[in-house]
Amino acid sequence: MTQSRDAFEARLRQIGAERYHDLHPFHDLLHGGGCAPNQVRAWVINRYYYQHSIPMKDAAFMSRVEDPALRRAWRSRIEDHDGTEQNEGGIRRWLRLAEAVGLDPDYVSSCRGVLPATKFAVDAYVRFVREKTLLEAVAASLTELFAPKIHANRIQGLLQNYDFADDSSLSYFKNRLKEAPKDVAFGLAWVLDHADTAEKQEAAAQALIFKTDVLWSQLDALWGAYVDPARIPPGAWTPDEGLLLQKAS
Repeated sequence: MTQSRDAFEARLRQIGAERYHDLHPFHDLLHGGGCAPNQVRAWVINRYYYQHSIPMKDAAFMSRVEDPALRRAWRSRIEDHDGTEQNEGGIRRWLRLAEAVGLDPDYVSSCRGVLPATKFAVDAYVRFVREKTLLEAVAASLTELFAPKIHANRIQGLLQNYDFADDSSLSYFKNRLKEAPKDVAFGLAWVLDHADTAEKQEAAAQALIFKTDVLWSQLDALWGAYVDPARIPPGAWTPDEGLLLQKAS
């Protein structure tokens, strides 16, 4: 049976309450100041792969959209990450965080050393958006509904617990607090408007679950490689690679 608009929105929000990656123990460790410097660096390196793939995901989505109004509305997502003449963009802000934690931004942007599981998860998300229905693609982006809370907690926790944290190094998260609400409002309304049958609602809900799995699996990989049992797979970043001190020398 097709759910009412309000009931279906509540269902989507419940998925986030139960499955969003703010519940992962790695974030408790990071935000609470429990991460060693190299664990923070590993997180920055692997999360960059996700950040740099988001504009490609959005470009893949837009290449399939025939409605100019939807393309216009979606275009700002690419600009928010890639930047414009007036806005340096989220990717550049993330690389500034990389520099702040002692990483060579050229190494980070090369994506060498990214965990295999991170690549599999993120590439699967890009492929999902490229191949699934537009409704499923938009629904998968709705993890943005739950992001403001984690960004606010992250800003507070990093500022309290790490010397590298300041307005410059954390500018990515601060800007997302301003940028994300417009994306959330548009994406949620679009999904609620277009998921007008029980089958479409189920597909949209499963798409959102898939995206929470993408985010969760990245942290599982990070935990296994750099926290416990701290077994770094072949080809992944090791603490003697990609440091600013090496570049300077």
